[in-house]
Amino acid sequence: MITQVTKGIKVSVQTTFEGTFFKNYKMHYAFGYTITIENQSKNAVQLTARHWDIFDSLKEMETVDGEGVIGKKPVIQPGKSHTYSSGCLLASPIGAMRGFYEMVDLTSIEEFEVEVPTFKFAAPFAMN
Repeated sequence: MITQVTKGIKVSVQTTFEGTFFKNYKMHYAFGYTITIENQSKNAVQLTARHWDIFDSLKEMETVDGEGVIGKKPVIQPGKSHTYSSGCLLASPIGAMRGFYEMVDLTSIEEFEVEVPTFKFAAPFAMN
């Protein structure tokens, strides 16, 4: 598990290899990730947007921006956490993601970024 804390917001990431499949005559590698966002600060915060840089060893880096996470803009109270799972398809068995969340401190209305540490994807058979 990879963990990082930014401005009292702790982000932990766990990855899994989900398997392979063929699509349009090409092999694809499916990876899952579960992220827990824990509010260790004294104020409630809301996650409003996300930014991802997706690295695939066989392709150009892809950037993805969007509102919230999996269709939600969670409010996280002090001492509480929000956990969600998502996935990523790669053209190769090795890759990585990194990024940040845009957050709002609901007491001060200050907007800030919370870094998501780089997390790696590797199919078990690719690590030999």
